[in-house]
Amino acid sequence: MTQAVAPPDTRPEPAPPASRRPAKAPLQQRRWLVSGLALLLALGAWAALAAWVDDPILPRPAQVGEQVYAIVVSGEALSNFAISIAKIAVGFAIAMVGGLVIGFVMGRSRFMTAYFSLPLFVLGNMPGLTYAVFGLLIFGVGAGGPIVVSALVALPFIAINVAEGVRSVDGNLLAMCQAFERDRTDVMRHLYLPALTTFVFAGVRYGFAMAWKVEALTEVFGASSGVGFMIRKAYQEFQVADMLAWTALFIVTMILIERGLAHLEDRFFAWRKDVA
Repeated sequence: MTQAVAPPDTRPEPAPPASRRPAKAPLQQRRWLVSGLALLLALGAWAALAAWVDDPILPRPAQVGEQVYAIVVSGEALSNFAISIAKIAVGFAIAMVGGLVIGFVMGRSRFMTAYFSLPLFVLGNMPGLTYAVFGLLIFGVGAGGPIVVSALVALPFIAINVAEGVRSVDGNLLAMCQAFERDRTDVMRHLYLPALTTFVFAGVRYGFAMAWKVEALTEVFGASSGVGFMIRKAYQEFQVADMLAWTALFIVTMILIERGLAHLEDRFFAWRKDVA
């Protein structure tokens, strides 16, 4: 009697799942490389045009760079940027309080949405020059104008984003909270706060981008200190290199702050990409 022998199992073993390596680093490197090349091309075109014009009205990049270095070393950059950022911080604090309140009532009430929609639309689309002129007329030369202007510019972005965050809360969860007789503090802390955080952060980023520009414009028209005041001073003295140096420092600072906010948003809300 012969016994059948089963052939050996020759099926290949399943390969272990490949580890997912984030492709973000190569993408960021390519982005920085492209940005650096674009900057070098822009500086080269600027240098060539300045050499062709050969007039103080268009200084060379090296002259502007020397002026930037002199401003930073002298301490004027730190003191004036600290003053401007302090004004924006105070204005943003006012905008946060008003935007949270207005946005919350808009998200909870259709009547409040209809009531505040037009004023917020007007505030968000009014030209920055109008804000600067009214800030000078009402508050004069001082810190009051830039602070109020920063608050008015940032408030619509924060309020609208907060309203959208309130509307995104699931109504079934609210009904469940009422069924279990949860108090308002728990509802605000565990339901509304997580839903509003991402929307508030987005409103802060967009609001800051607008408020920063309008605040500097307001300083140009009516201020005794700050980055905008230094740009106006250089313009009045016809110091083109000095004016371009302050403008370059303004752009660099704005980019660094915006990139910092974007990095914080990616760190705090990385779970959104995992869910997606």
